Amino acid sequence: MFKLSATIDVEVPFHDVDAMSVAWHGHYVKYFELARCALLRRFDYDYPQMQTSGYLWPIVECHLKYVRPALYSQKLRVEARLLEYENRIKIAYLISDCITGERLTKGYTTQVAIDAKTRELQFLSPPIVLANLERACAC
Repeated sequence: MFKLSATIDVEVPFHDVDAMSVAWHGHYVKYFELARCALLRRFDYDYPQMQTSGYLWPIVECHLKYVRPALYSQKLRVEARLLEYENRIKIAYLISDCITGERLTKGYTTQVAIDAKTRELQFLSPPIVLANLERACAC
């Protein structure tokens, strides 16, 4: 079992908030995406590498649990942690306040591999995923 995670910091920008200075709920998915890309880069399988390998990885499930609102200019810490990788890529997320550590939002996404040419669903993750994870976790 590979244990891999990545953490990024984000400041809630003005264009992400509503009239109450609260981050609009849809932007949390964007924050997840930023952390997911950082995690994928940890094992050299970010979106360009996915395409080069001949596979596409659409998100088929996204779950969010809002605990407390994120506010304009608040500094957030977003952690992405790899949960599953053998048949699909499942990533858990935790968004917390950088200063207090207070949990604001948590969730997960699930992605599946499809062949880029045939669009056929792959029931096992492509060998490149396992090879890249082995290399990344051996360090």
